[in-house]
Amino acid sequence: MNSLLSRPFVGYLAARIALGIANTMLIVALGWHLYELTGDPWSLALVGLMQIIPVYVLFFLSGYAIDRFPRVWVVRSCAVLEASAVISIGQVLTQEKPDFFILYGLIFLHGAGRAFHGPALHAIVPNIVSPNLLDRAIAMSSTSWNGASIVGPVIAGYLILMIDRQIYHAIALASAATLIGYLFIPSIKISQEKGDKLKTLLAGIKYVRDKPIILGGLTIDLLMVGLGSVMVLLPVFAADILNVGPEELGLMRGMPALGSVLMGIFLSTRRYEMSGAGAKLWGSLIVFASSILVFSISEILLLSLLALFFYGASDMVSVNIRMGMVQSTTPEHLRGRVAAVNMLFIQTSNEGGDVRGGALAGLIGPILTVLVGGVMSFGFLFWSRKQFPDLYTLDKISDLSRKIRNE
Repeated sequence: MNSLLSRPFVGYLAARIALGIANTMLIVALGWHLYELTGDPWSLALVGLMQIIPVYVLFFLSGYAIDRFPRVWVVRSCAVLEASAVISIGQVLTQEKPDFFILYGLIFLHGAGRAFHGPALHAIVPNIVSPNLLDRAIAMSSTSWNGASIVGPVIAGYLILMIDRQIYHAIALASAATLIGYLFIPSIKISQEKGDKLKTLLAGIKYVRDKPIILGGLTIDLLMVGLGSVMVLLPVFAADILNVGPEELGLMRGMPALGSVLMGIFLSTRRYEMSGAGAKLWGSLIVFASSILVFSISEILLLSLLALFFYGASDMVSVNIRMGMVQSTTPEHLRGRVAAVNMLFIQTSNEGGDVRGGALAGLIGPILTVLVGGVMSFGFLFWSRKQFPDLYTLDKISDLSRKIRNE
């Protein structure tokens, strides 16, 4: 608890790395193989849709389960489910004529595991590190995830070249490897609430709704990433605009993570708590929106990679501040349900952004889709400045935590 090198936290980081490698490999492999089979951006949009629907369908159940049952057993069960889904996806895609109905059903099943897995992982961190180390632990956790997001796409690109659709067996193995890290995390009993069951289920929503500064942080992420995300269209840009192959696609997919990792290392090694958090959040979001615009007009691989690097680095600053606000201010008995709300926003922005990007690209083309997304991101950023003024005047997250506890 008192060290970031404790067995539980090291096990947690190891599991996060394995999971990050597995998930990013899966994204790259599915993106390449589906676009190869269909040549249609809509097929990529449907992947995002099958990942986000379970989050909405299972939203209340996931938060309630994470606050009721030992969280480590939740993540262990999810790891088994996701690995099984990936093996089945590989079996479908190795058929001469893949059944897309079954394929998207299996992607939905994988998304169902993620609907529980993500919130449970977020809720575990405050249980295994002391409060004074929480901000650094969040930065290290995000850095490990993004480090894996560098390795995963690069590995995926080369494995697609070497073994093509047999790659899904390797992905399943990486997903199952998370179980090794989870062995080091103790089973922690969560105190149970008494009272009205409906109110209990809705407690996470009510908590976020009643905290405008937290709601603002989650909302601006949803709008900017949901409308400006470029990740789903990387296979299209690689194949049709930059005219490169799967190796370069893996590099493109990993570049945002490289930016995130380097920024995360900087954030996790600082000696003092971040000050001027609101101003830094504002600056990072401006860089984020600008990187989208640059990527949209680039026809040069090096410039596109540079834009993706800043896309990831600026997002890391934003994530670190927003996650710090959520995790440091949430009461222990509500962590699962608030994490589920947070997951709802994140998945809506990420997978919802994939649906938006793939669908819109099928109508107006990939370049205009990304360009419009960058312009709209800037619009919503300036809108949020008026809608959530306290968000951008925040100094230290610890000040916010004390203020909320005293309310």
